[in-house]
Formats: sequence, structure tokens, C-alpha cells
Amino acid sequence: MKTVKISLNSIDKVKAFVNDVTKFNTDFDLVSGRYVIDAKSIMGIFSLDLSKAIDLNIHDDENMDDILKVLAPYIVE
Repeated sequence: MKTVKISLNSIDKVKAFVNDVTKFNTDFDLVSGRYVIDAKSIMGIFSLDLSKAIDLNIHDDENMDDILKVLAPYIVE
């Protein structure tokens, strides 16, 4: 598992993010405070505070390079 910080500060970014993560056959969790949301759930994402960076847990070891490449536009340092 790997955790990265991502920013989803617009509706278009959320839609594009969900489309990107659903391409992979692995689990993604968004963690904001005490809430853990399935990152493939657009309704779940909109229940979070999107004004600040969110932790994304990627539950995959084999395709990590491909996943990080696709998610690069959302990752913040």
C-alpha cells in the first residue's frame, strides 16, 4: 500500500479523478480526518472537505508506477 496527498478542488477534477481510478482493478481509499471513503465513489468524495489536500491510499503493489503516472495531475507535495 502507498499513500499520497491529492487535491480535488473542482468538480471537473473530481469527475476526471473518478474516471481515472475506475480504470484500475484495485482499491483506492480517500482519508480525510476520521472519514475513509471509497475513491471510486463520486458521491462519497463530495461528502469530504475538498478545500484541502486529502490522503489517497492505493492498495496495489504491482501496477504502482502506472497508477502514479495516471494520478500525477492530482498529486500534491
